[in-house]
Amino acid sequence: MAYEENGAHGALPDPVRTSFAAGLADVFTHDAFAHVETWIFDLDNTLYSHDAGLWPQVDAQITFYVCELFGLDALSARALQKYYYHRYGTTLRGLMAEQHVDPHAFLAFAHDIDYSALGRNERLRRAVAALPGRRFVFTNGSRAHAGAVIERLGIADLFEDLFDIVDADFIPKPEADTYARFIERHGVDPARAAMFEDIAANLAEPHRLGMQTVLVLPATHDPHRELHEQNGSTAAHVGHQTTDLAAFLDRTIPAGRPSPP
Repeated sequence: MAYEENGAHGALPDPVRTSFAAGLADVFTHDAFAHVETWIFDLDNTLYSHDAGLWPQVDAQITFYVCELFGLDALSARALQKYYYHRYGTTLRGLMAEQHVDPHAFLAFAHDIDYSALGRNERLRRAVAALPGRRFVFTNGSRAHAGAVIERLGIADLFEDLFDIVDADFIPKPEADTYARFIERHGVDPARAAMFEDIAANLAEPHRLGMQTVLVLPATHDPHRELHEQNGSTAAHVGHQTTDLAAFLDRTIPAGRPSPP
């Protein structure tokens, strides 16, 4: 997910069910992934469900950080936080540009949260373990946060590396330079890679580079995200979409194709 949450808008009809009922469900073929040798996953709201309640905690920590930094009330701090997000892509990038904050201290504070609601996911573990080739987490959050999440999910040992906002020189997805930096660091061939994301805009550059792209949508309405971030997409850069990542990954291995034990 993008390293921000855009804010709740109250109770709304389930946009995922609406979108899929309208014919936006993925039409899957094994052939689409037969060539893939590198599997790249966003973290927040992609590898785990919003039901775990991690992201609202991070968002609240960011608001509190802004409160303390500027001496603002929570409502004013929230407005400033979202101004930075929309102008710079992340609140952190805005604070670095305009207030010269220590990004490492900010990231440590923002991710000082309770992970206990997130549990081991055996279905996801089996599905990720069966993917042939290399596997990475590519997040706009911090390495420590990503590590804590995948450890709780029971999949930490399945990934070759984590690529975080520090590795990206604090330039967040969907900036093209960030994908280029990731590809260069890890020697990834985009034409033989697949990218999994919960925000459609973050799939535009991977698609341009030649990757297979998969939009991971919430299975139930998330009150902490804007409606447009939960809808299915007909954009050309969204190759596939799913509300069940583990089930989708299971279908990427055709019958007879060798996979790890």
